[in-house]
Formats: sequence, structure tokens, C-alpha cells
Amino acid sequence: MIQVKRLGHATFNTPDLARIVDYWTRIIGLTVVGQDKNRVFLATKYGEEAIAVEAGDNANLVRSAFQIAPGSDLGDVQKALAKEGVKSELRSGISPGVEKAVVFADPKGTTVEIYADYRHSGRDSVEQGVMPLKFGHLAYRCNDPVKVTRFYTDVLGFKVSDWMGERFSFLRCGRDHHTVNFARYEEERLHHIAFEVADMAEVQRASDFLARNAIHLVWGPIRHLVGHNIAAYHRNPDDQRVEIFAEMDIMRDEELGYFEPRPWHQDFPQRPKVWPADALRAYWGFGSFGQFPGYP
Repeated sequence: MIQVKRLGHATFNTPDLARIVDYWTRIIGLTVVGQDKNRVFLATKYGEEAIAVEAGDNANLVRSAFQIAPGSDLGDVQKALAKEGVKSELRSGISPGVEKAVVFADPKGTTVEIYADYRHSGRDSVEQGVMPLKFGHLAYRCNDPVKVTRFYTDVLGFKVSDWMGERFSFLRCGRDHHTVNFARYEEERLHHIAFEVADMAEVQRASDFLARNAIHLVWGPIRHLVGHNIAAYHRNPDDQRVEIFAEMDIMRDEELGYFEPRPWHQDFPQRPKVWPADALRAYWGFGSFGQFPGYP
């Protein structure tokens, strides 16, 4: 089995490259680490690539990249995929920090890039925008979340943290409660992208900063029920929903099998489980007792 270790970066098309790069740098606080005429790569202030944008007619997610253990043989990755009937190819220079990656399509048709070795871009000391600690997770709308979840667990080594009925899965590849989500929808496309900040105070600071720049929250701040993170959502200039979050559940130890204790947990210990499909989206905050438009 392939064992993904972390979320790398996500690549999006955009109809206005200059506008969206301004958003990612000036508003979110990412740093340009590579670019050409039609493509720009952006990293966190701590040198981890997070977002790539390419000129295109629509604002779509086109690729997602994940890292496996450094030094791993990418040939073994291709063999593992072939055993599952998945065609792949080896590509070079997919980003400034990634020299080689295995590329294939997942069951919902999203191109996935798996790489082993990564070269950090170095810390950027310029302070501006939200400045998240890391690129936290990707959430997708798909026709069959059960099928897609099974692929990510059985082939890519993710573990299921929680389900909401059979319509919304939360998967982890490390200690964080979720790195990818899959939600049942008729139309398959991006659901949201999320960035982690240090704590609730940073969520508030980010929300105030967005407001000063005429970017209004579409949901939050709230305390989620599943995952228990504090979150605030807005839309970027390409109409993609972006979450700023903190205090997400952490898996204490895989052998122990429960999340680190939190005062707002329903169960003690809190273990992965299937929540009711109509479980509350949040404990408190705007929209806590209902479903705001488009979520989940």
C-alpha cells in the first residue's frame, strides 16, 4: 500500500492570474516561489508549497499533490497503482520543490501527484495577510464518496476519522483529524480548501483582516462538531470557498485510536465513528443549528 504522509499543494485554473495571485499573496499571505507567463507557485511563510495557479477559462481544481516518505522509490508507487488497475506516469519538475512525481487520476477524475522528496523554499520574513501555518485540507464534492473514500484508504493509506452518514467522509494521513473530505453531490467539483492558523485569536485576526479588505465571511466563526475545529469561511475572487481554522482534533496515537481530549467532545475518549447524517454542523456560531447554503 502507498502511504501518504501529508498534503502538498493544489493546482487551480484561474481566468485572472494577476487578480488571484494578489489575493493569495496580499490577503492570505502566501509567498511566490516560482512563476512563468501562465503559472505561479505559492508557499506558506515557512517554505511549504500550498497553491499553484494556472491561466485558464474556468476556476477549477485540476491537480492535488501529496508527499510520501522521503527516499521512497516512485517505481514502487507505480507498481502498487498498477496492481489496482490504475495507470500512472512519472513526471519531472512539477513544482519548484518537487523534482519527480507519479501522476494518475483518482476515481472522481482528479489528477493526483505523489512525490517523495521535497525541497523547502526557505522562510519568508515578510509579514502580510493571514499568514497561515500550513495548507490544512481539501474537500471535494463527488457522486460516490464511499467509492472515493475506499480508494484513498485502500490504495493511498488514508485512515477514516469520521463519517456523517454515508454522505460526508473525513480522512487523515497524519495526526490531523482530516486532510481530505468527500461529500456526496450530483455535480463533482471543489467543496472548499482550508488553511490552519495558530489559535482562535488568529481566526479572529484573520476575520477582521478580511473585513478590512471588503471580504465578508459566508459562515462562521463557528465551532464544528465533527473535527471540533474553530472555522471561518469566505470566498476568494474565483468564488472558491476558503476556510481559516484552528484547534482541529488530533489523533493522540494510532494504536490508542482516539483523539486528544477536548472539553467539547461528545464521547470520552472520542474515537472515529459514524455521526448521524443530520448531525449539527457546529456547536456554536453563526448557523450552528442549521445548514448554511452550500454546506456540506
